[in-house]
Amino acid sequence: MATAQMVLDLPGFGSDVPDLASYDWIIANISGGKDSIAMLHELVQHARAAGVLDRIVCVHVDLGSAEWEGTKELAAEHAAAYGLRFEVVARKGGDLIDRIEERGMFPDADNRWCTSDFKRGPVRTLMTRLVQEARDAGNPGRVRILNVMGLRAEESPARRKLRPFAHEGAWTCPCEVCVPRRVKAEECKARNQKVPKGGGPGWGASNTLRHVDVWYPVHTWSTLDVWAAVEASGLRKHSAYLAGMPRLSCMFCVLASRSALVLSAQLNPGPAARFARIEKKIGHRFRNDLSMAEIIAEAERTPRVDAVTCWQG
Repeated sequence: MATAQMVLDLPGFGSDVPDLASYDWIIANISGGKDSIAMLHELVQHARAAGVLDRIVCVHVDLGSAEWEGTKELAAEHAAAYGLRFEVVARKGGDLIDRIEERGMFPDADNRWCTSDFKRGPVRTLMTRLVQEARDAGNPGRVRILNVMGLRAEESPARRKLRPFAHEGAWTCPCEVCVPRRVKAEECKARNQKVPKGGGPGWGASNTLRHVDVWYPVHTWSTLDVWAAVEASGLRKHSAYLAGMPRLSCMFCVLASRSALVLSAQLNPGPAARFARIEKKIGHRFRNDLSMAEIIAEAERTPRVDAVTCWQG
């Protein structure tokens, strides 16, 4: 969900923990999954130490019928365990599966519109509301927001490249980092030259009314580290983990391994059949190398998958 990252080398912004007290709002993106639990557990400890626990707003992005059953309720339970404010956001209109049918295509690794449309966009709408709340409370300046997520380097090559702490730069952001980048990018455009990759301010969530930074508290953690934090938190785990799933993503994520998809089809035959019907209707395969019909066929002819050790591949 993070975009337009810029590393900041400023006082109070070390590589480990940002200056939490410098933010008006701290948004904790919680999915109900193990990384989300570990992130929230870690964030709460630091927020308590900084005396800013009341600034945390937990947000769950509701993907509708694409989610595992009970996910939204579990996320609410996790926020309530710490006495934190809980918000649910969702894209206006149909849910993710409805949108797949409407678009006539599934997302893929190179075109992850599910993330931009159903996750990043709704969370930015929440940021807009929080900015207004801060202004109504008497904050006349730019509202500072820290967007916190449980992304880990171990999960994928793309996430390995993310910085644990960064500024979400944008063309309309007036900060001392974004303005020079915008000027240079505009100079390139004026000369009809391509803006170098990473040379512009980016397309992050910052703007003239809000300064947004992003923090991944568990970015360098291993899976064992995460599970240790989950146990320490005492928060309830989703039943999907007990059934052998390694992640609590969408029931059928296009980035998941074949074995994870087969297990999900064994656990969720109804939603799998719906995907297969949509696949047939729109004439677009769930994945280029794997159709939902093939996933279902394998799920029906093979013994129950006990556990999935690898999410991708």
